Amino acid sequence: MKKRISAAVCFGAMVMAATSTLAGETSKAQPAEVAFQGVTFPVTDEQKRQVLASSAVTVNGKDYPIGYNVILRSGDKVGDGTFGLLMDKNGKPVRNKDGSQHISVDNDFSSLLPIGNKLFAVSHFESRPGAMYVTELSQDKTTGKLTALSTKNIDFSAYGGLWVPCAGSVTPWNTHLGSEEYPNNARATESAASMAEIEDYDKPMARYFGVDPYAESTTVDTFRSVFQPYRYGYPVEVSVKENGSATPVKHFSMGRVAVELAYVMPDNKTTYISDDGTNVGFFMFVADKAKDLSAGNLYAAKWNQVHNGSGGYAELDWIDLGHANNQEIQDAIESGITFSDIFDVSSPKEDGSCEAGFTSINTTTGHECLQLKPGKERIASRLETRRYAAMKGATTEFRKEEGITFNPATSTLYVAMSEIAKGMEDNAKQDKGGPNNIRLPKNKCGVVYGLTIGADKKIGSEYVAKNMYGVVNGIMRTYPKDSDYANNTCDINGISNPDNVTYMTGTNILIIGEDTGSGHQNDVIWAYDTATQSLTRIQTTPYGSETTSPYYYSNINGHAYLMSVIQHPYGESDKDKLKDPAEASAYTGYIGPLPVVN
Repeated sequence: MKKRISAAVCFGAMVMAATSTLAGETSKAQPAEVAFQGVTFPVTDEQKRQVLASSAVTVNGKDYPIGYNVILRSGDKVGDGTFGLLMDKNGKPVRNKDGSQHISVDNDFSSLLPIGNKLFAVSHFESRPGAMYVTELSQDKTTGKLTALSTKNIDFSAYGGLWVPCAGSVTPWNTHLGSEEYPNNARATESAASMAEIEDYDKPMARYFGVDPYAESTTVDTFRSVFQPYRYGYPVEVSVKENGSATPVKHFSMGRVAVELAYVMPDNKTTYISDDGTNVGFFMFVADKAKDLSAGNLYAAKWNQVHNGSGGYAELDWIDLGHANNQEIQDAIESGITFSDIFDVSSPKEDGSCEAGFTSINTTTGHECLQLKPGKERIASRLETRRYAAMKGATTEFRKEEGITFNPATSTLYVAMSEIAKGMEDNAKQDKGGPNNIRLPKNKCGVVYGLTIGADKKIGSEYVAKNMYGVVNGIMRTYPKDSDYANNTCDINGISNPDNVTYMTGTNILIIGEDTGSGHQNDVIWAYDTATQSLTRIQTTPYGSETTSPYYYSNINGHAYLMSVIQHPYGESDKDKLKDPAEASAYTGYIGPLPVVN
């Protein structure tokens, strides 16, 4: 089940090899040799309905039995809680249009947090309103099996609720670091003249405040009275105590974008933030104090392209967006600040230019001519982070920027780009009004990038990304109509639309999870050996689902785990394949338990 990635596919391997050799000269331990038993690519209807996972892993020559283990499925009742039940600001169940309680099937990131003598999981539900649940787990000391004991909703009423929490990470100080993806376009919401002009994607959030967004009596003014766009779009940190209490904090200091996830580096200060969508940026936050993300400097990347082969290669500059802290930004939000309080707007000219005094940018919201109002630099940097970054000269042309992980042995950061398209191409339409920094061939199957990390005295961090280069490239493919693989447009032995990634520290293994539709009919989790540049398929998921939350835990009481969540089965594609409604429930579980290797 392994496939060698050719040198032609992966220019970045040469860069990685040089980095690895240098790091290896100072490394005290050789990486453990890890090989997963591969799984077949689903071709039958029966296989496409199952969760297929590696049945064994070989570590340093010794075989260990493993598999996929389910902890909870959405809707499961554990203790007094119902896993995935959405709650409003008063702790009452959120209702669907038909009056039923809304149980989310959009489980995404789920962390494992050993706290004192107990073990907890904090789980996201990528909905509107969003939800997080804290679940106490028991762990079998001998087998490592995890079992849910209780689960309860985490209260976000102090922040006006939680919005579309997507991926996440665990900080070096053992807190859950979540996210809020796809925040509302505040400009459009402010100017809307009726509910018909409010995006359908945004309307369900009103339910958190007890407002029915679909009722004829609900006006746009009613909607705006409860929905403040600038409350949403930030990294979210959750700390858990041994008694099971969970405290959330939204880090307004880190900027407002479509946060896929935030990932803290080993210095406990430098954090990378991925921005999901079309024409987005890539961000780095450097905190004032270690283990405290409430204040610091924010930076946005500028891509300086060197060549366009195998996902491209670029040197990176970091544009300083300034300093801020949580409280000052939250105060501005709760004062009722709007888009027009921050910017003046002018219509772009046909040639893509702007009138004098206005800056031409092209971001997720399209081509705009903006002028910052006096004294609004700090507020703009955190509430309109992507637009402000573009105005300052950063690159906002990335497409579907997803997971982040780090291999400390080689000082390599990895970032998944789900597809190379639109702003990442040399695209006249998508680049109009912008600098057109990224000029790559289209790759609908995506690329996982490597970034070399080093010190930057000016920024004041030892963990600054210097470059960006393709490491693992998906391969577009057309299969014959009579082929077993006819429903796939990416090579079935390669990645398709990489999403979340995690590095198995102490090994050569990079784990890559997919969020794909037509690329692969059934989403895959891969183990990529960075030494041999080979891929092994280690899990596939049922029709219409997405792999989320692959995250490696190297040692929890003598056992290692690879978390794996299966989101919305039969919900993204192949909806017509659903036979039993119960099978639409999402899975939260893990591959393993695995042996501890370091």
